[in-house]
Amino acid sequence: MISPTPPRSALFVPANRPERIPKALASGADIVIVDLEDAVAPEAKPEARRALSAFLEGAPDGAVWVRINAADTKDFAEDLALCRDQAGIAGLVVPKAENVDALAEAGADGVALMPLIESARGLQALPELAQAPGVIQLSFGALDLGLDLGIEPNSEGGDWMLNQARYQIILQSRLAGLAPPIDTVHPEFRDMGVVERAARRAVEMGFAGMLCIHPRQVAVVNQTFLPTADQVAWATRVIEAAEQDAGAGQVDGQMIDAPVMARARRLMASAKRD
Repeated sequence: MISPTPPRSALFVPANRPERIPKALASGADIVIVDLEDAVAPEAKPEARRALSAFLEGAPDGAVWVRINAADTKDFAEDLALCRDQAGIAGLVVPKAENVDALAEAGADGVALMPLIESARGLQALPELAQAPGVIQLSFGALDLGLDLGIEPNSEGGDWMLNQARYQIILQSRLAGLAPPIDTVHPEFRDMGVVERAARRAVEMGFAGMLCIHPRQVAVVNQTFLPTADQVAWATRVIEAAEQDAGAGQVDGQMIDAPVMARARRLMASAKRD
C-alpha cells in the first residue's frame, strides 16, 4: 500500500561506525540505513553486527533501517538472526534482490522490505519482487547494475540505459501499489549543485526520494523533493479557482479538469511535509 509520506532522503551509515549513527539520525534524513553490506569489509562484518546489536539495545522503536548482506552470502543468515524481532529496526534493505524466496526469508517476521535492484536478473524479476509480501518500496544500485550490464560509467549511453531501469522501477512500483521508489545514490558530496541536479531529475521522473551517502547531501535532497514556490502558488490558484467555479474553470490558460486538480492537491500535500 502506498505510504502517504514516503522518504525523500535515505542516508547510509556504516554499521561498524556506530558513533556515526546518532549523527545520521540528527542529519535531517527521513530515514537512516545502517549498512552491513558494501560499507563494511568482509573481515569487519562480525564486529559490525555486534556494534549494531549494541546500538539497538537502547534504540527507540523504528529508529533505523538496516541494509543486510545479499542472499547468496554467508552473512545473510547471520544478519537476519541479528535483525529478528528488533523493535529498533523499521525495515530491511535487501541488496541484489533477484528472487521472492530471499525476500520471503528476509521478511519472515513481518518487517518492511526495500529490495535493491542491482542486476539483470533483478530487473527481469522486478514484477514479482514488487508484488512480494512485505515490500513497501523499491530502489536500485546504479554501480552494481551498471557493472552487471557492462555499462560505461558516467557516459551518455550508460545514463540512457540506467534511465530505462528507472522507468521499469517506477512502472512496477505503481502497478504493485507501492510508494514511489527511491533513486540511487549520487557519489558527489562536495558540489551540492551536482547533487541538486540529480535530485531534480529524480523528482521529474517520479521518484519519491534519493539514497544519500553523506550527511551533506541530505538537506539538498530534502529541499529538492519539496514542491517549488512556483508550484505551490500554481496549486493554490488551481484549488481556489475550482472552489469558486463548480464548472470547468481555468488557471494560467489551462482548463481545470480532474487530473489537474489531482496534481494540485498532491503538490499541496507534499508541501506540508516541512
